[in-house]
Amino acid sequence: MECGNATSALENFELLGFMYPKDLKFLLLFFFLLMYTLSLSGNSLILLVVALESCLHKPMYWFLCHLSVMDMMVSSVVVPKLIQWLVKGNGVISYAGCVSQLFLFHFLGCTECFLYTVMALDRFVAICKPLHYGTLMNRQFCFCLAIGTWLGGSLHSVIQTSLTFRLPYGRGILVTYIFCDIPAMLKLACADTSLNEMVTLVDIGFVAMTCFLLILTSYVYIISAILRIPSSKGRHRAFSTCTAHITLVVIYYVPVVYNYLRPASQGSLDGVVAMFYTAVTPFLNPLIYTLRNKEMKVGL
Repeated sequence: MECGNATSALENFELLGFMYPKDLKFLLLFFFLLMYTLSLSGNSLILLVVALESCLHKPMYWFLCHLSVMDMMVSSVVVPKLIQWLVKGNGVISYAGCVSQLFLFHFLGCTECFLYTVMALDRFVAICKPLHYGTLMNRQFCFCLAIGTWLGGSLHSVIQTSLTFRLPYGRGILVTYIFCDIPAMLKLACADTSLNEMVTLVDIGFVAMTCFLLILTSYVYIISAILRIPSSKGRHRAFSTCTAHITLVVIYYVPVVYNYLRPASQGSLDGVVAMFYTAVTPFLNPLIYTLRNKEMKVGL
């Protein structure tokens, strides 16, 4: 949509955050501070335990360490600015800061999507091809898979960020969201955003659905292999190594589908879903893996 006074020299945006009762301000501030602190400490603990325990020097925990780094980064991209907004009462963010926030959020989100797919591949090889696991999932191959997830996420985010900020912005600086994200930014653009909306839907939809189908296919084979294990103890042990990953995949995909794979709208739950993904999920991931994984509990 066209508008006058569009300028490429825009210096700041202001994040409006979300509506909340004023008497809950300190409770919300405490909640976000607690979640952020627990996210950083929980994920740092996983990195430390995996580094110190030689029995955890396996592909599954190599990928888990990458997930922990991503969780700390995702939380750090959004939550500190959210805390600042609660403390100061305004969410002013520079133009460059907004670009950086959008880039990092989508970079980490897409990388995490690829990583969950790689982790499903690891479980597939471990359970369906146990005799070849050491040969197939060797150190060099795992390193290449991990680097590939980061490069793939970076490429995706470069495309999305470039398309979003090639648009002129002049219809105001008020971002009606808790951080600079694509749907919220497109509402401020002074040009036709139909191309951006289509690319966002196709790009994020293609990446998310392709990864989801690969994960689903892996688990079809995994479950089939588990059911063929003769002893109930063996079946339970094999399945227990997968439950944490399945749980994290579900937690990841619900916000993605809600925010990006539905018709554009300003739903009342948008901010809640975003806060859950950026503040709560990074705290839940290490908790789920430590509670559902016997080797991690022993290491702790």
